[in-house]
Amino acid sequence: MEKQLQLAIFDLDGVIVDTAKYHFLAWKRLADELGIHFTERDNERLKGVSRMRSLEIILEIGGKQKTAAEKQELANRKNTWYVEYIMQMDASEILPGVLPFLQELKDNNIKIALGSASKNAPTILNRLGIAAFFDAIVDGNLVTKAKPDPEVFTLGAELLGIAPEAAVVFEDAQAGIEAALRAGMKAIGVGSPGILQNAHHVIPGFESFDLAQMLKVLGL
Repeated sequence: MEKQLQLAIFDLDGVIVDTAKYHFLAWKRLADELGIHFTERDNERLKGVSRMRSLEIILEIGGKQKTAAEKQELANRKNTWYVEYIMQMDASEILPGVLPFLQELKDNNIKIALGSASKNAPTILNRLGIAAFFDAIVDGNLVTKAKPDPEVFTLGAELLGIAPEAAVVFEDAQAGIEAALRAGMKAIGVGSPGILQNAHHVIPGFESFDLAQMLKVLGL
């Protein structure tokens, strides 16, 4: 088993924890200040997208133009608010079933990595008290290319000296599934099969999912 599967890579938002609500609160606060009507439906367009591109989408929604310097200031302001929100997080916000699954991987000597676009990933993992589970953390501070580019996942495997074909990725966004496939890795979607249809397998969450099931659905 260890030869076939040596590494599990997890996205953060929507897979381990749901920080989407905090992103929404921070973007909504910024949009309100700019006089832009921003809804939860609009927020769907921001999932898996970089901070600057998210800001540009909001400005497009409001039909507003800003200079590069103004955009940077606005993005920084949003992030400051977001960090304030996530600093209130604790272990109770880990999604159901995630903790036992991470423990089972650890117990079976399968390496664990994080592959997230979030620049706040280390802060969140520390707030949740689960940073010690991760053998490698690849976040927005280490990569320059956004998913569906595979960089965030290939770097995780490289850091641990593991071949891509010996890795599985858990993702909740189509761009993340695409990135995993481009990296030559197995991809398990967390969410809706209708949205994550390119994944090797899709689960609603980790509550009734374990290592034996994972190996079975991946044909290992």
